[in-house]
Amino acid sequence: MIATPLLEKYGASKKFYEKTTTVFEEGKLPTHYYQIVSGEIKMNNYNDEGREFIQGIFYKDQSFGEPPLFLNQKYPASAVAVEDTEILCLSKSGFMKLLEENPSISLKIIENLAQRLYYKSVMAAEMSTQEPEHLILKLMDHGIAYFNFKKEANGYLINFTRQQIGDLTGLRVETVIRTIKTLEKKGLLKIINRKVYR
Repeated sequence: MIATPLLEKYGASKKFYEKTTTVFEEGKLPTHYYQIVSGEIKMNNYNDEGREFIQGIFYKDQSFGEPPLFLNQKYPASAVAVEDTEILCLSKSGFMKLLEENPSISLKIIENLAQRLYYKSVMAAEMSTQEPEHLILKLMDHGIAYFNFKKEANGYLINFTRQQIGDLTGLRVETVIRTIKTLEKKGLLKIINRKVYR
């Protein structure tokens, strides 16, 4: 989202996180702006029964964890590397200076945050009223629109595992698996070599 040379000009450095490593923990105060160079990050927390809920999944060139940085509030979720991931980290003071001196970047950040807020609002409404089929298709269509899922000969490759779909929608994995098979029978999805295409 923000060009690497510009981030580095304000003091950003690259850090490497191995798969399953925590970037920051729920309940801690933010100190840095984070942007993914390569890999994948999930923001998650757990309910009292120990069930994981994924707040969001982030990919190359996407940033994560900014709302608490602006508000100086504790993180509402942890950020964990889903795979080996390289991240650009910029101190809060450096990030704020970058935004003050580059108004066009500020507008990009606002647009990005508005997009995430819109998605959360849409999904919250969907989760309270819609059937699993509709909910899963809505999540996949959002992924196609905003996560740059690749278009291949069979359609868009859905880069979510069944578990991630369940964690993002609040559905049980068994329900996700059954629903995906139903959607395939209806011709709304394709399953090829266990991969799902829209």
